[in-house]
Amino acid sequence: MMPPITLTQLGSLISGNGLKRDYVSYDAISRNAKLAAIAGEDQLFAEHGGFDWPALKQSLESDKGKRARGSAASTISQQTAKNVFLWQGAGITKYLRKGPEFVYTKLIEWIWGKKRILEVYLNVIEMGKGIYGIQAASNRYYQEDAANLSRNEAASIIACLPNPKKYTVQPRSKFVNFKAGWILRQMRNIQDNPKIKALTEAK
Repeated sequence: MMPPITLTQLGSLISGNGLKRDYVSYDAISRNAKLAAIAGEDQLFAEHGGFDWPALKQSLESDKGKRARGSAASTISQQTAKNVFLWQGAGITKYLRKGPEFVYTKLIEWIWGKKRILEVYLNVIEMGKGIYGIQAASNRYYQEDAANLSRNEAASIIACLPNPKKYTVQPRSKFVNFKAGWILRQMRNIQDNPKIKALTEAK
């Protein structure tokens, strides 16, 4: 089962951005989408226990804390915990969220496991203004199901994730164009890793 609604989705409705979503099972998501998410957002997803500690250290030591691979120091597990159980926001709300985020991240790692985390992540994350989840994004941008996404299509959708309201998939923004190319190269680099191959295959 998927969450009936998240705080982020509720906020989208209240703000007038709408809410388009269509939850699908792990097996109804193409391997390309799973591989693109890992390549673009968290290449150590199959290895870590919820946190990329070297990246966290780097982000704390840097004023910008930016990394090419996705949200600075934020793993897929952390993003899933935040999107399902907590709230968005910067400033003081971000720091208030950190404690609960740590707890929920560890809990889903222990209870759900990697495939379930990736399944929920790809179903609940915002992938465009008011568009939540890979199925809704696939329908909106390519008029097809998530199961049929090509490598280029999957990389393009994942490329918008740093700021899906700003970095548009269609029309394809300059950022998405650049980032999608980078993600495609990373997909080729990691696709033969045995742990990632096992993780991106059907349940």
